[in-house]
Amino acid sequence: MDACFFIQQRLRELGLEQRDLALAAEVTESYVSQLLTRKKLPPAANRTDIYEKMSVLLKLPKGTLAALVEAQRREELKKKLAEPPMPLCQEVRQLILLKCYPQRQRQVREIFERHSFGELERLVTQKLLDVVKGVAREELENKNWLRGIANLRHQSYQEARTMILEFLDTDVFSVSVSHCATFLAPMIDSWDIDLATFSLEIHLNPLLSSRAAVYFEFAERPKTLQPEPGFQKFLAMPDLSGDATEDEIEFLRSLRFKQRRPSAMYYYRELQNLRDPLHFQESPIIKRRDAHDTEKHKQVDSRQSAVRRWKRNARGGRARDN
Repeated sequence: MDACFFIQQRLRELGLEQRDLALAAEVTESYVSQLLTRKKLPPAANRTDIYEKMSVLLKLPKGTLAALVEAQRREELKKKLAEPPMPLCQEVRQLILLKCYPQRQRQVREIFERHSFGELERLVTQKLLDVVKGVAREELENKNWLRGIANLRHQSYQEARTMILEFLDTDVFSVSVSHCATFLAPMIDSWDIDLATFSLEIHLNPLLSSRAAVYFEFAERPKTLQPEPGFQKFLAMPDLSGDATEDEIEFLRSLRFKQRRPSAMYYYRELQNLRDPLHFQESPIIKRRDAHDTEKHKQVDSRQSAVRRWKRNARGGRARDN
């Protein structure tokens, strides 16, 4: 069933209007009207919260409305995939290039222009969108942040929230100049890419984001190996592994051996070594004292060994006397 038709039908059954739906979803009435008249494609369920709010008003089971919308979007996506992707408009490309690291800008521009909307341009644009949408999504429930955005843009709270919801539903094929001017331009300070490894570095505006920078790496990963049998036994024995933290478990899991197979006791002793503060340098103060502490530790071990030898000799002497 068409989601828009279903919502309109449900509104009539409950004696409600579009205004009531807009108030429940905390968006503008104009936005709701565009959705219900199919002038705007309903946003993806995982990119918005309006369906949960609408479902409460329409007295629908949780997830019903979102499922209808996703089915409708899949049909629309099939139609889109049959058409060749349109290149970014010049204004969007220029804004993205303007944020590029100056020493890399000319080289990146040449690639963008040589391969219109090629792999590199799509990769960079999509990652910039992902990062900025991540910031917007984190702040979507922050009413103070939303009101601050609304005041800066001389908008109502509902208008600012609607604008962000529309942006969250955009992708690399539908990003507009308005999206760039409103979100990408103020939130992104700069970005840089290593054209040999395609590692991407994005610096954010500290006034608008709690994160200073985001990094993306595209690196070769080794083949996933089966865990050692001794490691599995170690995990199965609570007396040995019961108090190990997640970080410690991951470290022990990462250990690799070419020929000899370690036992569960090996992993237990390795865990104790990992926890021994004498094996790690945690601060400059410890660094300066490290040689002294190591020597002191060796002296204690030496004294303990001497005591053990003395006890053995003493026992042997008493046995000979008897």
